[in-house]
Amino acid sequence: MWAAITKPFAWLMRWLYSFTGNYGISVILFGLAVNLILTPFMAKSKKSMMRTARLQPKLQELQKRHEGNQQKLNEETQKLYREEGINPMSGCIWTIIPFPILIALYSVIRQPLSRMMFVASEGITKIQETLVSMGLYSVPAKADAYAEITMTDLVTKNWDKVKDALSGIKNLIPLDFSFLGLNLGNRPWDQFKSVFSGNAPISWAVIGLILIPLVSAALSWLTMKVSQKANPQPAGNAQANATAQSMNLMMPIMSIWICFIMPAAMGIYWISNSVFGMVRDLILTKIYKKKLDEEEAVKLAARSEKEKELEEKRLETERLRAEGKTEKNTNTSKKKMQAVEKQKSDERKAALEKADREARRKRLGITDNEMPASQVGNRRYARGRAYVPDRYTNPENAEAATLAAAEASEGAAAIDESIEDDVIITAAETADDLFDAASADISKDESADDYLDVDLSVDLGKGDDEEAEEVFSPEDAGEASEEEN
Repeated sequence: MWAAITKPFAWLMRWLYSFTGNYGISVILFGLAVNLILTPFMAKSKKSMMRTARLQPKLQELQKRHEGNQQKLNEETQKLYREEGINPMSGCIWTIIPFPILIALYSVIRQPLSRMMFVASEGITKIQETLVSMGLYSVPAKADAYAEITMTDLVTKNWDKVKDALSGIKNLIPLDFSFLGLNLGNRPWDQFKSVFSGNAPISWAVIGLILIPLVSAALSWLTMKVSQKANPQPAGNAQANATAQSMNLMMPIMSIWICFIMPAAMGIYWISNSVFGMVRDLILTKIYKKKLDEEEAVKLAARSEKEKELEEKRLETERLRAEGKTEKNTNTSKKKMQAVEKQKSDERKAALEKADREARRKRLGITDNEMPASQVGNRRYARGRAYVPDRYTNPENAEAATLAAAEASEGAAAIDESIEDDVIITAAETADDLFDAASADISKDESADDYLDVDLSVDLGKGDDEEAEEVFSPEDAGEASEEEN
């Protein structure tokens, strides 16, 4: 899988080497090609970062306004990003792309036989055996991650000797790692240790390799400074300034470490990538600074025009108010309109419910002018909306009659407007009416007085086991009438 990922980079490196014939220039052109390919993505990232940097004053204002309320601050920050059309993460995503490319290039440089020349494992074994048989190479006791570089360098330097023996290996070519008197297949750290151990003399080949990591670190620092100068952070943004300072320190350190422990070709790529990236950053900054200034000018003009229009309306309103010609201005705010719509919806719902009740009352043959059995005075449902007068004499139909009475009273007015407030039906009159109605239904052998006592004891709230003579008297009727009123 990894071989398939690195194959496009390997093809590009092989083509550049066959075109230039120089390994160092091939690495530099590889860095240029990568920067050109990534320019559209980096342009998008640059624009997002510059727009985000211009929002810093507004973000700081939000932080002061919502200090101590992190949830509200996050909501307002996201709202500001939406209004400005900014994705704060888009500026970081594209900056990650160069790192996988760096890893892929490292694989191509570290394994030139298998990655760059596409030599099979059997061919690599044959190359190793040929070099060992000629006394040019000895297999290390421990696994060497850079063994292919060593064998490629030996094959190139002894090409005339080994080309016939290795003629059957497909895609094998002499690959010269030299550039400006330096062997880009060597690692600066190994040369540094050789000089201090006395195994190698001090020469340009050694000094040049040691300078590569230092130059790459200096260019990394300069690139960061140029980028920060092009996009300065506000003075009050301590967090952003601290992050920038840490990056100014970490990037050069990482550059020195990578370029010291890896082949010098990686250092050349890092240097070229920093130079091309710095030039690209300056160009994109100049382009987008002009574009963003134009966008901001358009926004300011629109805002100024709106403020001017509002000021004219305000002055006109004051003039009309001074002349007494102002009218009540209907509040058309979103909240007010929602309230009005809700009120209309409630009114429509109430109208539908009223029409439904009227239809049911009409279906049951009930009219508003009909006096219900529960009415006392002008109160139509003084005895309850589900009151049924013959519930004891006709218990079989009591439940159905109760439900019908409750349904008939639904939505009906509680006060009978046809009866004056001061016209009161006394409890005695009510008792006489109940007595007449009950007397018509009781059996002949049942005492009317006993029935009257039991019926009135229930209606007036007495228990069934109380004495009949305590239930009703003329004095009690008068008191009951007064209490009911």
